[in-house]
Amino acid sequence: MDLGLKGRVAIVTGSSRGIGKAIARGLAEEGARVTICARNETELARAAEEIASSTNTEVLPVRADLRSRVDINRLVEATISRFGRIDILVNNTGGPPPLLFLETREEHWHDAFEQLFMSIVNCCYAVIPYMRQQRWGRIINMTSFAAKQPAENLILSNAIRAGILGLTKSLSNELAEYGILVNAVCPGWTLTERVEELARANAERTGRSINDVLNEWASRIPLKRLAKPEEIANLVVFLASERASYITGAVIQVDGGFIKSII
Repeated sequence: MDLGLKGRVAIVTGSSRGIGKAIARGLAEEGARVTICARNETELARAAEEIASSTNTEVLPVRADLRSRVDINRLVEATISRFGRIDILVNNTGGPPPLLFLETREEHWHDAFEQLFMSIVNCCYAVIPYMRQQRWGRIINMTSFAAKQPAENLILSNAIRAGILGLTKSLSNELAEYGILVNAVCPGWTLTERVEELARANAERTGRSINDVLNEWASRIPLKRLAKPEEIANLVVFLASERASYITGAVIQVDGGFIKSII
């Protein structure tokens, strides 16, 4: 199936590793030119070279801290300067530290809100004017299964990611007339560095091994395994494509059946 992505321009944030990197690679494999960003320049340069060499597609790495609106504006300006347009924005960020409510302090809430929520808001502020002018765009907000089914020991993520779903639906309604589609994707437990960090924290707290924790999580999933990053990326690439032309305001989980709700 031709997804109609050849020649499109995408920004994928938080894309030097994990799910973000898999999304950037998936878009590049379909012929899209991709801007990737992260805070670690070494990892970012390595990811850009790896994606470009394996897909024969142009990849622009831009160091950016998504908590900084200045950095976000610079990221978008660099993309426009190199490629002349922006068609796709995938908002992807790492998660906040695992904490119970009474372990949090006010600064934890401020930091998590800036990282998870305001990064999306500021990226949208920066790209929507270009998409409106083109009357075509795709915005995909990466959240987590925790936005629909709260996870143990992740109070910050549980609270803030649910708000991203409200933002997604509101934006989809406001931007539909301009041909801009806005959707959210909720990954389940996925084999990434982030999940390994969560498993390590859980193991230290409960006195178990990391493998025991990962196996326990897998046992709660109907498919009995964690996802691979590319399995999440496959849906995102489709939502970014011409083939998803009647999908907007949707919240779609890719979780192996983990979320129990029918809604």
